[in-house]
Amino acid sequence: MNETYFGRFARFDTVSKKDAAQLVGSDNLVGDVYEIEFSTRDGQRVAWLKNRFGATVGFFDQQVSRQLSIFAAREWKIRAILAFVAFTESPDPGHFWGECALLCFDPQESSAFEVFLAGIARRMAEGMRPDIDLGAQGVAKILESQGLWTPTQYSPLPNRETGTVLIKTRRSLKEKLFEQARAGNKGCYVLSWGFVLAAVVGAVLWMRSCGVF
Repeated sequence: MNETYFGRFARFDTVSKKDAAQLVGSDNLVGDVYEIEFSTRDGQRVAWLKNRFGATVGFFDQQVSRQLSIFAAREWKIRAILAFVAFTESPDPGHFWGECALLCFDPQESSAFEVFLAGIARRMAEGMRPDIDLGAQGVAKILESQGLWTPTQYSPLPNRETGTVLIKTRRSLKEKLFEQARAGNKGCYVLSWGFVLAAVVGAVLWMRSCGVF
């Protein structure tokens, strides 16, 4: 374990269909940065994902939760970046889950690591998976470049069991437009609503063709 930084990809799960619905919606996008908060579940200390709107959307298993608890005790900054959202059919009726890139670092080096974090988040939003499990040499490059350095190696997707589908792996054009609209870009606001209206019209035409009405 590096004395300044720790990074890895880790799976998270959802508690209910309500959490799953949030993950599929526009409030949780690939490349979004999450905070970690801890609470007790079934007598165990569990690490939870909290999105930028303050909603709790998933939790990590005991092994990852213990690991993150150690960094929390050291008063390190702990951040998670949404990598993908998936759905697995079995056991019936199926369940949603996902994976995050976890980045933990010494707050004394925040200026460099926050820049590095933002760069990784941008690349993940485009569907890339930079290898964030860095050795001492990689950490030194982050500090020397004040966070501008990024790894050239990539982390593979985890093995998927039968009946698993990846729902989100990158930001779609529609999601990018919604984000720009949220940031105050009026042109993108109009375009984003255009996407919504087009989707509604398409759904109506499809239902008519099927004889629904």
